[in-house]
Amino acid sequence: MPDADNHLQLDRVTMAFGDRPVFENLSCSFPRGEISVILGGSGSGKSTILRLIGGLIHPVSGRILVEGEDITHLHERQMTAVRMKLGMLFQGGALLDSLSVFDNLALPLREHTDADETAIAAAVRDRLDAVGLEDVGALLPNQLSGGMRKRVALARAIMRDPVILLCDEPFSGLDPISTRQIEALLVEINQRRGITIVVVSHHVDSTMRMAGRIMILLPDAVIAGTRDELRHHRDPRVSAFLTADRDNPADLLYPVEQRPGDLR
Repeated sequence: MPDADNHLQLDRVTMAFGDRPVFENLSCSFPRGEISVILGGSGSGKSTILRLIGGLIHPVSGRILVEGEDITHLHERQMTAVRMKLGMLFQGGALLDSLSVFDNLALPLREHTDADETAIAAAVRDRLDAVGLEDVGALLPNQLSGGMRKRVALARAIMRDPVILLCDEPFSGLDPISTRQIEALLVEINQRRGITIVVVSHHVDSTMRMAGRIMILLPDAVIAGTRDELRHHRDPRVSAFLTADRDNPADLLYPVEQRPGDLR
């Protein structure tokens, strides 16, 4: 049965690419209005979960519930209505380099709404203000720093007022200052706009500062809880993962002979 307190749920989901398994009978949930972070080694299926939620791929079996609706067998036209509820922050930003920052942000509204240019301009200014970049609308993406590009991508992800924001490695490639800026913006967006945020990350320090709920994908289990619950978890792999070398925690979770290829 759908749980009203959980905005997203995966129910006994099995996923594979050909004969390469990703996970089997995975069940997990993401609370409404909270920031949830998915941690795991390379190959554990973190980004695959986001793609499943967005309906970009389909599981072998199981159910995926978005706001209580099972999206597993929806047609593409039906998925359009579901995706209107979702915002996506891509790992590389996925900005169009040939368009100005303003036009990158305006594009989702021009393509998917009937808003006039006055309303679109107001929405763009509002979202740029939300990420602290009021004066960059005329610039091209390649004129921005890496941290600024990520903030513009975040602004674009919330252009259509999503109720759920999916973030794929939002701190990837950022220096420590930019990482803290993106982290603070995600927290502020969550608190001010009430958006449920699901973050895929390998950045343990940010996770332990911002996450309301954490899910760690282990080779043989999924362990979820609050920060305090996981700090005191009995499984030694959890403690090791949260305190290990941040650059390659997969060494702890996946012995070389057991790692599932290059899937994420």
